[in-house]
Amino acid sequence: MEEKKISLEVVHPHAAGIDIGSRSHWVAVGQNAEDVKEFGVYSQDQMELCHWLKSRNVTTVAMESTGTYWQNLFSTLVGQGIDVILVNGRQTKNIKGKKTDIKDCQWIQKLHTLGLLSASFLPDSDTDTVRTYSRHRLNLLNRSASCVKRMQKYLRLMNMRLEVVVRDIVGLTGSSIIEAFVNGQHQGTELAKLRHWNCRKSEDEIAKALQYNGRQDYLFALKQEWEGYQYIQQQISQTDSQINNLLKNIVEKSEDKKQHHIEKKTTSEKTRTDSRTPI
Repeated sequence: MEEKKISLEVVHPHAAGIDIGSRSHWVAVGQNAEDVKEFGVYSQDQMELCHWLKSRNVTTVAMESTGTYWQNLFSTLVGQGIDVILVNGRQTKNIKGKKTDIKDCQWIQKLHTLGLLSASFLPDSDTDTVRTYSRHRLNLLNRSASCVKRMQKYLRLMNMRLEVVVRDIVGLTGSSIIEAFVNGQHQGTELAKLRHWNCRKSEDEIAKALQYNGRQDYLFALKQEWEGYQYIQQQISQTDSQINNLLKNIVEKSEDKKQHHIEKKTTSEKTRTDSRTPI
């Protein structure tokens, strides 16, 4: 029985494949040994890579989205007028036999030449910038939450059961008590006087929960965690300001966005203060 042969049509005759690495990039413009070359990751190396591709008449390049290592090279290639597609690694991992950087870049080049790779979605510049700020803000929130957990632990070890009498130890009541406590006020009756008017627990009950056992080591750790928490809150506030300014500029640049933009409702200072978590 005669065997059937399937031929694949070349879609991109001037294609290259790049295997992205943390310390070097392997580039293939063909399937022969002389068609593969290694480049460094510095700016000068990236420019040399672009010149080499142009000398080999390459017009389009495919690379994997490996971590964040691809971003600088991607920008450099696009800036040099080379068409670049970023592909998910799952499209290029079906390679049999021993895996090497040379085989990887040649496999990417072959798949791209045959038009078998699809580009991943890449957001526009403004969206990418907003995403960077938002991810950074999320990291800050996670760090803040970790600080709160550690503060709660140290308070409990000092017999300061603040978490029992307030819902949020960094709310209005909790923050006032912690601030006074780390600054030297260790009497439960005095700390209880800092209770916010909207707190559900009475002043007497709060005083009973705040009986310091005298552990200086835990107090020292709590003070540093509190300072770290306050610093992170400042960073979150600064990040929010950056995001707000960026979004404002994005809206101002687009008439369509201006039409759909709704101004934030203003509230009085008293309403904003009272709406915060008081207990």
